[in-house]
Amino acid sequence: MILSTQGFIRVGLLVFFTVVLQVSAMERITIFGGQPDLLPLVVAAVAIYAGSIPGAACGFVAGFTLDMMISDHLGASSLVLTAIGYGIGRYREVRDPAHGLMPIPLGAAATASYAIGTAAVGFMLSIDTSATFGVISDMIVLLLLNTIIALPVFAVVRRVLGPTLAIDPLERRRRRQGPSSTGPIGLRGLGIGR
Repeated sequence: MILSTQGFIRVGLLVFFTVVLQVSAMERITIFGGQPDLLPLVVAAVAIYAGSIPGAACGFVAGFTLDMMISDHLGASSLVLTAIGYGIGRYREVRDPAHGLMPIPLGAAATASYAIGTAAVGFMLSIDTSATFGVISDMIVLLLLNTIIALPVFAVVRRVLGPTLAIDPLERRRRRQGPSSTGPIGLRGLGIGR
């Protein structure tokens, strides 16, 4: 959970620079016929480190900013990214995500949800979409590229948000010490029997 104004500013700047980088630079990079998409990865990273509400807010702001920059149908990306941010943040709140390779399946799930969700919203809004083999192969390439770059993206987001997080889910927790033997039950609080 992000509790400070500095945390909100960091998330806002992270989202803004990610959208600008996505629109200006990532569209020109082609690897295996596909382009990596940083937005679902950054939204997933913010959600897993900060929780469901900051994740949903980050998804909404990222999607709305993307739609405003490319003057696409307003709300199409923000709807999908809001759901992704909330879902992954909720996963963090219910489960214990303290594993170093956690970004790989989360990045894959966020990317697959984003690709399928934007296609579904585009179909419902009757935007020019078609489910051809080329579109499906592009989704698979996008999924593979984002899965590969998930670890560095999550590491950068963790580095940026680290000082403002109330709880870091990847922090190694110390094991609890076992109960101390203090003697008979009635004398535990008195310090007798140590």
